[in-house]
Amino acid sequence: MDPEKVMTQDAKTGGARLAIDGGTPVRTEPLPLEFPGVHQMNEEEVDAATRVLRSRSVFRYYGINLQREVEAIEAEFASFLGVSHAVAVGSGTGALHTALSALGVGPGQEVIVPAYMWVSVAAAVVNHGAIPVLADIDDTFCLDPADVQKRITRMTTGIILVHMSGAPGNAKAIQKIARDRGLFLVEDCAQCAGGSVDGQKVGTFGDMGTFSFQMNKNMTAGEGGCVVTHNLRLYRRAFACHDLGYARDANGRLIFNDPDLKLWGKGYRLDELRAAILRVQLRKLPHTIERMHKSKYRIRQALEKSPKIKLRKVLDPRGDTGCFLITTYTDAKTAKRVNVALRAEGIVTSDQGVSNVVMTDWGLHIYYNIVSLVDQTSVDGRGFPWSLKENAGLARKYGKGACPAADSLFERSILLPIPSCLTEQDEDDIIRAFEKVARAILAE
Repeated sequence: MDPEKVMTQDAKTGGARLAIDGGTPVRTEPLPLEFPGVHQMNEEEVDAATRVLRSRSVFRYYGINLQREVEAIEAEFASFLGVSHAVAVGSGTGALHTALSALGVGPGQEVIVPAYMWVSVAAAVVNHGAIPVLADIDDTFCLDPADVQKRITRMTTGIILVHMSGAPGNAKAIQKIARDRGLFLVEDCAQCAGGSVDGQKVGTFGDMGTFSFQMNKNMTAGEGGCVVTHNLRLYRRAFACHDLGYARDANGRLIFNDPDLKLWGKGYRLDELRAAILRVQLRKLPHTIERMHKSKYRIRQALEKSPKIKLRKVLDPRGDTGCFLITTYTDAKTAKRVNVALRAEGIVTSDQGVSNVVMTDWGLHIYYNIVSLVDQTSVDGRGFPWSLKENAGLARKYGKGACPAADSLFERSILLPIPSCLTEQDEDDIIRAFEKVARAILAE
């Protein structure tokens, strides 16, 4: 390297040359993997699982010595959220499917979804024969209420608000739009379990809320999910849909004589083993969130001192679960340079994890990376649901450019998971790396 360039670089970084330029990295040990609930697991989960296995009763409805763990987690989770009803299911994807089935979603309908989501959101709409309509995001990285208004047509029946990357979206504004326009609202809280807006838990603003308890969620049993609602009718329909297509009475017997509950089941029932683990994880959820929130906001406070690092807008910091940090830069080139430099400084996990990425590389969370959506493919090879006569004229474009605000944010932003087990040293290293890179790159 040119000695004069090295001297200039050293001056910018306070004498510490960037690792990408041959300097010493801030850290050499990988950061912990992101899995929030997993880091809080201990013998309590082991004991819960063992209790169910010893009962030899792992199915929710009957067994040799039924423990009724699924019923318990439904009641406890509903109480935690402050909602009337909960239906535990086998996955977050299953929760979305169950909710849309309960709401009667089908061909001839449009459902608004955000540009930043997980593939399962769009998939749930498509698999019901309806048409997903993309809406842009704002600097909360969740639905932009103004753009949602623009996307509503006479065929729109509902909105799915996804509380992405640990922090709530603008639930009150989206709730008002849905009510004013006579649309249903589903909140996907897969990445935000335990989050809140002005003290009200996410998942309770809409007609229905869905949750995921998959491996990298705030509470987990490896897989699992839940559907919640205040509405008794929607609860009974969701319960029917997640099971065999019919509701059950107090004795667990199927009800066949209710016209509103003669549906088609999906077999998404949660098992007793995972329910027992989730009951333990739910008790730990406030502590898990507290750990992540404390780490994230210590880091955020330090980064606020750098005027060229823009932090994600969080509408209610107290309701942020803290599991992701998003920083935004002036342009895509700068974001990429900062990302590469941070990774060289050791702000990465082991190869198994996905950490510290420019958001364009955030896989199936980014609408235009969902190739089945962009290409409008189908399992039948005939273009379902776009080819259905009920959906004639509803075809949409899903390629890059459909949501320009999101496109810009994705290209200019870096996402860093915040595990629930960061030490003060880990936090110090993240802060020092950002400060070191900012002095060298953002000062130019």
